Amino acid sequence: MARSPDALPLDRLQLRYQQVREELGAEIERGGRPIGSRLPPERALAEHFGVSRVTLRRALEELAGAGVVARSGTGWIVASPAIGEPPNVLMSFSEMAASRGLTPGGRVLERRTRPATIDEAEELGLAPGASLFELERLRSLDGVPILIDRTRIPLALAPGIDEVELSERSLYEALEQRFGMRPTRARFEVEAIPADARRAALLGLQRGEPLLRCRQQSEDEAGRQIELCEMVYRGDRYRFRATLRRGS
Repeated sequence: MARSPDALPLDRLQLRYQQVREELGAEIERGGRPIGSRLPPERALAEHFGVSRVTLRRALEELAGAGVVARSGTGWIVASPAIGEPPNVLMSFSEMAASRGLTPGGRVLERRTRPATIDEAEELGLAPGASLFELERLRSLDGVPILIDRTRIPLALAPGIDEVELSERSLYEALEQRFGMRPTRARFEVEAIPADARRAALLGLQRGEPLLRCRQQSEDEAGRQIELCEMVYRGDRYRFRATLRRGS
């Protein structure tokens, strides 16, 4: 009676999934499958490599741990390298992309001027109801959607910012060059959340898949509160790093 691939001795089984991992990883590294492209279904891949789906899945999970592939719904895609700012460095999305040799992209989802809420006014040191410029954009790297950011800036500090074209341009660059405001320090919070229907559609995910929501409150060199920002990243595309020091 023929036995299944998973009935092989343990050492041969381990060798087999390692071979699958290396062959598939090498194919992706050679550029045979571009970032964001969907892999064939597990059944088809298992047949291609002549292994069971259990063996294939183990190989895929190891590739996922190395950041080569990522789950997307019920299937797998070629992952882009996880991005993230260097520890303890405040950078714009465009600056971060340039530092890694990637091309940033953007699409404006919403832009408007509106009154600040009580909470926003308190955080920014404004009178309740003061005018804010709010900008929401879908950001991408080399054409792959990475995050949705929603920024709020006091209009009194940057009059006319609501008229600046910001689809592709760095907001930080515009603030510094046109309004003399250079973000220099920020408080940063991170939490994991499930993707709702809207965010999942924009980021190419299934509803309920993990996202990282980052809240940032920035100030300029003079210590003025100049920005509130919420950034929602694909959980498989962003890595947050920090330097921790033990107190005395």
